[in-house]
Amino acid sequence: MADHAPAVRRRPPLRRGLSRQALILVVLIAVAFGTAIYMGVRHPYQTTAARQPVEPLRMTVIPLAPEGRVPGHPDAEYLYAHSPAAQFRIGAEGIPLPASRRTAHFSDGQVVSALTTAKDYIVRSALDPDVLVGDQVRSVRVLLDTDQLDQFDQSFAHPAADGRHAPTGWLVRFDPAEARLADGRIRVQGSLQAAETDSSTLEVTADHTFVYALRPVGGAAGAEVSLFTVRRELHFRFDRDDLRMHTAQLVVSYVQAGPLSCAADSVGRLHPLLAGETAKAGGPAGTDPYATGSATALCGTLASSAQPKV
Repeated sequence: MADHAPAVRRRPPLRRGLSRQALILVVLIAVAFGTAIYMGVRHPYQTTAARQPVEPLRMTVIPLAPEGRVPGHPDAEYLYAHSPAAQFRIGAEGIPLPASRRTAHFSDGQVVSALTTAKDYIVRSALDPDVLVGDQVRSVRVLLDTDQLDQFDQSFAHPAADGRHAPTGWLVRFDPAEARLADGRIRVQGSLQAAETDSSTLEVTADHTFVYALRPVGGAAGAEVSLFTVRRELHFRFDRDDLRMHTAQLVVSYVQAGPLSCAADSVGRLHPLLAGETAKAGGPAGTDPYATGSATALCGTLASSAQPKV
């Protein structure tokens, strides 16, 4: 027995606690977790600036008075064919989306989203019959940035010619007691353009001319139709929240509309001059240069070349 090795070999003592491999794994997990938290707080692409305040809408509505009697004809198609709107498209087809390209800080999809929202606003605010000759405003309101809703609501609750609170600066609508649409196929022509103003803002500029065929309310079935023209230049602004929520900031609205009387109140609703009518005597409402914050009263003349030839 002394010439051979022992039958039982001694085993090394067991180590208490974690093995070296397990300890290394725990350390790696802790480092990864800490890095994830750090990057979440200090992400290099995360914007550190707070959202810019939304500007209130600045609006200008200019009535255009005719030089003589407003031309009319029983057939709206005849008027369109003999007017500068003869080649205009019908309805939303006259508001095509331009070819869009990504910008330095916005993708193709985001640019298209801004253009689509602007088009939706234009269609709802200038082509919807319930808006044009009714009291519907909700379909337009839901497309606005939430920070502009108070100004929008105040404009309709308390209309004022102050360059901030005219309903006709937000949308097109006629007095339903005076005029109605003679043809729902409104003629439209114009353009949309999108551009990046800074790393967090897209702007869309819209410039469109709308031509409406109108008849007097309560007139005979064969009452003559007249054309009413509205030129709208709208400037929309979009931040990333607006793009995500499908809303827009409307910051500038410049409107020319006629035939209208300069003396008529065009703040709450448009009161179009219809076939055979002439502009009432008198200029626009007086402007007080001593009153701060008030808008200048403006009025123009509707060129005879803008009227249909009958």
